[in-house]
Amino acid sequence: MTEDDSVHGAPLSHENPLAPGLYLVATPIGNLEDITLRALRVLRSVDRIACEDTRQTAKLLNHFGISTPTVSYHAHNEASRASELIEALKAGGRVAVVSDAGMPGIADPGATIAAEAIAAGVDVFPIPGANAALSALIASGLSAESFAFHGFLPSKEGQRRTVLEALRTTSDATTVIFYETPHRILDALADIVATFGPNQQIVLAREVTKLHEEFLRGTAAEVLATLSRRASVRGEMVLLLELSPQTTADAPQLTLAEEVATLIITDKLSEKDALKRVAKTRGMGKSEAYREWQRAQSRKR
Repeated sequence: MTEDDSVHGAPLSHENPLAPGLYLVATPIGNLEDITLRALRVLRSVDRIACEDTRQTAKLLNHFGISTPTVSYHAHNEASRASELIEALKAGGRVAVVSDAGMPGIADPGATIAAEAIAAGVDVFPIPGANAALSALIASGLSAESFAFHGFLPSKEGQRRTVLEALRTTSDATTVIFYETPHRILDALADIVATFGPNQQIVLAREVTKLHEEFLRGTAAEVLATLSRRASVRGEMVLLLELSPQTTADAPQLTLAEEVATLIITDKLSEKDALKRVAKTRGMGKSEAYREWQRAQSRKR
């Protein structure tokens, strides 16, 4: 390939002008060194940059001395702003879309405008770069032959349990990837223990590419116990589970005692309140739940 050749219509030569179209530009997820030379050239050359948060993107642009005009493009104005940008693109404009970090369209705005641009006959160019899910996957030690990204787990317990239960019916070996937040991670791990059993192998990647990057590998119960002992849990997280037809079909359910113990750790409930909650979710009387709990405690002595 010569210097004047192009890939997907995007010129490689620094002397050639950037082709009209929509550019989906990946930005660093923590380490600024992860920006690509191509991404920097595109951000300098487009007419404007559509940002999930203009203030966040300004930090990146200022660091690299880029003065391209920016405009907001986030979940709350995605539909209206996409229409405006499509008109500019149809007129031969060059627009870059960036999220606060990582790949636009992956659990962040970007997919809507890409689809609308394609429908309008506008060229769409992916500018590869950092991605938290894939970065965590390749360093997890889990299989990367087959994987599925599910974005963020639902915040409500019932909906979260429903999503996890659906994964138990998988017929293929696969690694499942979720994003999770610090204030929900203990609840999510407790639900994984309840759904797949305490021995489900998982990896929790925290603060990927950042100063305090950490990978916690082990069973769901082990990782839950590790995080529960910490005074606080911080940072952006990627949660990975390696599933197979056998493990999902035979996943053991928590005993009443295990579920009560999990609630005491994760939700910091008293023994009495944990028993009340478990009794309610299992549809049994409080006295019956208490007796079963007492029998389990007696067997440990």
